[in-house]
Amino acid sequence: MILRHAFIPLDNERLSHLCGATDEHLRAIEDALGVKLSRRNESFRIEGTKREAERAAALLQRLYERAGKPIPPEMLQLALAEAASSDAAPAGAEGATPDGEVVLHTRRADLQGRTPNQVQYLKHILSHDITFGLGPAGTGKTFLAVACAVDALERSQVQRIILTRPAVEAGERLGFLPGDLTQKVDPYLRPLYDALYDLMGFDRVTKAFERATLEIAPLAFMRGRTLNHAFVILDEAQNTTPEQMKMFLTRIGFGSKCVVTGDTSQIDLPKGMTSGLVDAERVLQRVRGIAMTRFTAADVVRHPLVARIVQAYEAADARGER
Repeated sequence: MILRHAFIPLDNERLSHLCGATDEHLRAIEDALGVKLSRRNESFRIEGTKREAERAAALLQRLYERAGKPIPPEMLQLALAEAASSDAAPAGAEGATPDGEVVLHTRRADLQGRTPNQVQYLKHILSHDITFGLGPAGTGKTFLAVACAVDALERSQVQRIILTRPAVEAGERLGFLPGDLTQKVDPYLRPLYDALYDLMGFDRVTKAFERATLEIAPLAFMRGRTLNHAFVILDEAQNTTPEQMKMFLTRIGFGSKCVVTGDTSQIDLPKGMTSGLVDAERVLQRVRGIAMTRFTAADVVRHPLVARIVQAYEAADARGER
């Protein structure tokens, strides 16, 4: 199918920002959506299947409307991820707007699910006490979970946020690292700090730590605790043992929510040791009140090359080459 699309009235500055330097944005759209683009002034010729061509035309129009200034790479990649994903969206859930959109109260006003699986993940977190997010890197598992935690704290639905992960990939052995305990643990928790700074701002994160409404700790520190009225996130859960996973899940108290994230294709435990995430996925998949969202390469919202890398590894695994 050949579809023609024109921008009227023409704004040459917007058109330049839309196309990018040497038309690099157009090439990225071609690669992401599987279409062929050509243009003459403000008129575009789009070749592809009917669905692909219509998606490309809609994407061009959205980007043109945002092109009052140069389009940053992050905005382009997120727009490509949205356009490349399926049109289907899950039904509404508690905490979502009537049209199904999930609204989160963070300093990122544009924060939302970019793919159907991300939207489903957000709705699962809103409607379930325990949610598992499983899938490859770059799919937003941790970032969206932290965003939901910040939102719950802003709405006073919980009294504190607790973020945890295995401190070291294979067994939490910290002794070889220099410094005191905090200095040993911090490098492994840095991705969680980064998400918090992005969603709350440095000053608010610092004050939240001072008021004890925010806590980041290695998984070993969870033993023996009961976590009431808290939003608890276990990150990098593929590197827990089954015993650690059971210990963590049984910490959940009244008025709490729990999100467990991990990528079962990146298990760093010693050979022959079962991952607690793999074990929990098998044991808990039919337990009422627990939701599981499985992400794929189609949900990757980083550089498009990340999605292709994930797909290549998945294909190699399917062929038994790894």
